[in-house]
Amino acid sequence: MSVLVVGLSHRSAPVTTLERAVVSGDTQVKLLRDVYQAEHVAGTFVVSSCNRVEVYAEVGKFHGGLSAISDLLARYSGIPLADLTPHLYVHYEDRAVQHLLTMASGLDSMAVGESQILGQVRRALALARDQGTLSRLLRDVGALALRAAKRAQAETGIGRAGANLVNVGIQLAVSSARPPAAADPAGLLAGLRVLVLGAGSMSSLAVATTARMGAAHISVANRTRDRARRLAASVSGSVADLHDLVPALAAADLVISCTGATGLVITAEMAAQAQAQRGATTGPGSTAAGPLTLLDLALPRDVDPAAAGLPGLVLVGLETLGEAGTALGAVHGSEVAAVRAIVTEEFTAWTSATQAARVAPTVVALRAKAADVVTAELARLDGKLGSLDAREHDEIGRAMRRVVDKLLHAPTVRVKELAGSPGGDSYEAALRVLFDLDPQAIDAVTRADTGLVDPAALDGAPGREEGQ
Repeated sequence: MSVLVVGLSHRSAPVTTLERAVVSGDTQVKLLRDVYQAEHVAGTFVVSSCNRVEVYAEVGKFHGGLSAISDLLARYSGIPLADLTPHLYVHYEDRAVQHLLTMASGLDSMAVGESQILGQVRRALALARDQGTLSRLLRDVGALALRAAKRAQAETGIGRAGANLVNVGIQLAVSSARPPAAADPAGLLAGLRVLVLGAGSMSSLAVATTARMGAAHISVANRTRDRARRLAASVSGSVADLHDLVPALAAADLVISCTGATGLVITAEMAAQAQAQRGATTGPGSTAAGPLTLLDLALPRDVDPAAAGLPGLVLVGLETLGEAGTALGAVHGSEVAAVRAIVTEEFTAWTSATQAARVAPTVVALRAKAADVVTAELARLDGKLGSLDAREHDEIGRAMRRVVDKLLHAPTVRVKELAGSPGGDSYEAALRVLFDLDPQAIDAVTRADTGLVDPAALDGAPGREEGQ
């Protein structure tokens, strides 16, 4: 069985395709179950955010697994397979594991180095575990990815600048609407009124970020008013009515929308009405002097693209971030190199441990056979020499076991070391032949194997998501 990943991301597909492919909530659960029930699939988890949709699976056959997962992605997105295929990427075996580590560490994100994806991967693994679709192999590689990502954040400076989609989006939106933007991010929103739509993890990040950037006032609108009230209270802000947004839009300078709704939250008509109200506003506190800036971080999108054509309005969406976000969220090349070194180190260690574990049943079977030989020889010695007292019997037994251990130490250690080298399987095969090991004994040890990684490694406080 091997790891297979089939997915599409901001690097391979336009936003119009990604927003059709994204899955969440019950839909993500249904996709998990359908992939898990597919032929040749032994386990699966799905990472879905505004930047990517990736299906990870443990498969017995590459082509069978690829075909089943591709068909399901086409079905759930409503995109014909022939149209979806050009946007899909596929990684298999070692490359699939390496991709997961790289992605979880933030190196494949729209804002390189952001840490939100770590929480998204953790949640994806937890959901698969809760649904019973997470196989032992995927549990192991998932824990490996989380460990690598945590090390990247703790041991390098890649996340110290606070790079995330919200930061990058705000910088781009403000610089587009009011050039030149403040050089110091802490004062980037000084004097501006901000409206945040939504109260989930992405919206919480938006509220905290805009407060840190010096926003004059922050309002929050959400379908559940209590959640909006709690989030607004965290920054001494106010609550707006999501069902009557035009007044709140007119009163804002910057609107950050990330609701996760399935339809448009801000239509072009609503934006035009807000613009009309802004133009009619006079007197102290007027916001009409500056443009209304809409930052749409949702997938599917919250804001009607037609709103971009309105005079005095700036719309920044994921398409724009895809073009300019990486540059705005860029980190020093040395930090990227340091993260890649961690990824390589973790992957190499995991590969060595996996290969050593692969030969472990042979080593265990060999030592079990040696122990049986010692036991038989001690019994033969008892019968030949007569009854030995307990002290003599134990001393002879210890001596025989020490001899066996010393003889077997070098070949068993060496076969584990050589397991990761080219042709490593041949060394294990040689050990089986030279010592005439029973294949059934080796298989019994293999079936009893309980894995390399503690399931508790997947637990922990959920991190913030990449995207919504």
